[in-house]
Amino acid sequence: MIPFNKPFIIGPELDYIRQAVMSGKISGDGLYTKQCQLFFESRYHFKKTLLTTSCTDALEMAAILLDIEDGDEVIVPSFTFVSTANAFVLRGAKIVFADSEDFSPNIDIDRLEPLITDRTRAIVPVHYAGIACNMGPLLDLAKRHSFSVVEDAAQAVDSYYRGKPLGSLGALSAFSFHETKNIISGEGGMLVVNDDRHVQRAEIIREKGTNRSSFFRGEVDKYGWVDIGSSFLPSEIIAAFLYAQLEHLDAIQTKRKRLWDLYFEHLTPLAGCGHIRLPYIPEYATNNAHMFYILCDNITERSALIAHLRKHDIMAVFHYLPLQKSPFYKDKHDGRELPNADRYSNCLLRLPLYYELHEKDVESVSEAISIFFKTRRKTM
Repeated sequence: MIPFNKPFIIGPELDYIRQAVMSGKISGDGLYTKQCQLFFESRYHFKKTLLTTSCTDALEMAAILLDIEDGDEVIVPSFTFVSTANAFVLRGAKIVFADSEDFSPNIDIDRLEPLITDRTRAIVPVHYAGIACNMGPLLDLAKRHSFSVVEDAAQAVDSYYRGKPLGSLGALSAFSFHETKNIISGEGGMLVVNDDRHVQRAEIIREKGTNRSSFFRGEVDKYGWVDIGSSFLPSEIIAAFLYAQLEHLDAIQTKRKRLWDLYFEHLTPLAGCGHIRLPYIPEYATNNAHMFYILCDNITERSALIAHLRKHDIMAVFHYLPLQKSPFYKDKHDGRELPNADRYSNCLLRLPLYYELHEKDVESVSEAISIFFKTRRKTM
């Protein structure tokens, strides 16, 4: 079986976990947490980074930092994971769903302005598959209409928009280190704070609403409850695993990009014949090889292809269901049709891509897909 995903160990993850345990401190904000945060701040010039237990937690922190409340509106792509919207629903926001682009699952910036009202407080672009949304026009919109941009960069580690790291462009950004991501720690995430106004309060919210971080830096002589918050920081065990992966980021990225390029090379003939569509990388974006997907013509064809691949011991999966049609939110949606979100939900298929995948596995997956379409063409 070629699984869809496989967690991996690349270096001294277990040694670092042991060192963390032996240090006598495995709660949050120890040595490895600080090393992870310094890594991101040094490499990508993020203003302030805070490790969290998940990307979901980072998004929930962002919603608190922006003081989202009942009556506020937040624009979110429909084709995304539920956390992107749920973080703001928890604060009472009304979610206004936006459609995807014609050529990619990313939010369609060109069709956003009619969705903006005087109650719009934030827009949350999701860099799907690690490919940048068109951030220039979006940031112009934010400045013109005075709302915040929160980047959902869950899939976007080590990816760029016009030479700028994803996660550095919005006032706030959220990353994921879930086991399906490029860099993993099982669960785990990170909030990036690029706006000075939010730095101190972000620390407080992350520490249950206390100024504990300021106390340990010697800035106050005691700490207490000063704001709302929760326990968002991960243990040192998570941070230790993550830091070992970060030390090998370049090797991980080199391998993933080679596998991604192989998929693209092997499947280009099928795309040339019109059987599938391949991922599109705009000129303003880089490819961090987070995911390789193809687009089938319809849901029936995709379901048949998934079944075909399983018969060949290959696990391929579809992705999100459109949130505007979800059981929880469909009655709250304003009724607009979002055809591109529906199309990606029905047609997109994610292929196996993980660090320990072999090049011969990519060839096997690609060959199995080719056989499917050759057989299908003969029977039609």
